[in-house]
Amino acid sequence: MASPAYEKTPVNTVKRLGKERGNYDYKNVHSIVNSSPVVHVSFNPIAADDPFPAVLPMLGVTGSFTSQDADPATSEQDLYIHGYVGSRLMKQSSASGDDQGTPVTVAATLMDGLVLALTPNHHSCNYRSAVVFGYASLVTDEAEKLYALELITNNMIPNLWANCRVPPNKTEMTSTTILRVKISLASAKIRSGGPSEDRHDAKDEALRKRVWTGVVPSWTQWGEPIPAKATLVEEVPEHVESWRALANRDGRVGAYEAAVEKEK
Repeated sequence: MASPAYEKTPVNTVKRLGKERGNYDYKNVHSIVNSSPVVHVSFNPIAADDPFPAVLPMLGVTGSFTSQDADPATSEQDLYIHGYVGSRLMKQSSASGDDQGTPVTVAATLMDGLVLALTPNHHSCNYRSAVVFGYASLVTDEAEKLYALELITNNMIPNLWANCRVPPNKTEMTSTTILRVKISLASAKIRSGGPSEDRHDAKDEALRKRVWTGVVPSWTQWGEPIPAKATLVEEVPEHVESWRALANRDGRVGAYEAAVEKEK
C-alpha cells in the first residue's frame, strides 16, 4: 500500500535525480520541516518599489487544529509559522485581500555530511530537504493561536510549553502573530551514501591512492546548557537534559547511517 503523499505536478516535481532522490510522502516532508531548527519563507512583496523576492528565517511546524491527534506521517497538515506582528510577511498576510492568502514557498534543509570525491565536480553533501508551496493566512481565532504557539514551542524542546509561564498574557498574544500556511504542494529530496565517481577516475589506481574520498558526517550538536544569571533553578531540568542527550545521539546515529547507506 502506497504511503500518503503530495500530488506530483510540474511545480513540485524534483527534476535533477528526481527518481533517485525525490520523495513526496507526508512522512518525509513533514518530518524534515519539523526537524529543522529554522525554515526559510519566501514571498513576493506587494510594494511596487520593491523588485526583490523576500526570504525570512522563521520558526515553523506542521499541525492540524481541526484534527489535533492526526499523525503527521499519514495525514494532511497545515504549516504554522511564528512571527512578530510588525514583520513584512505578517503585515502583508493581514492586509491581503485574497481569500486564499499570501502565496509562499517554505524551504527546510538538514545536512548529514560532506561527501568528498576524487574530483571537485563529484563532491556533494548528504542532506534531507523539503520545499512546501502554499497560502499563508493570519490566525485570528484565539484557541487556534494558542494551539499553534504550544505546538511551535514544544517542537523546540518537548514539554517546553508546560515548563514555562503559560498561557501568554494579553500583551504577548497581541505582539505575536501566527500564520497558517495551507499546503498545496510539497516535495522532499534526500541524498545519502558515499561519493559517485567518474568511471574513468574510478579505474585510476594512482589517483585513488593519492586522493582521499569518503564522507565527513555532520549533525546538529546541542552543547552543555548555560544557566541565565537570574535563574534560581540549580540544575538543568530533566525535560531539557533528556531531550539534549537524545537529540545528540539520534543526530549522530542518523548522520553515520546516511554516510554508509548506499556506499558501494
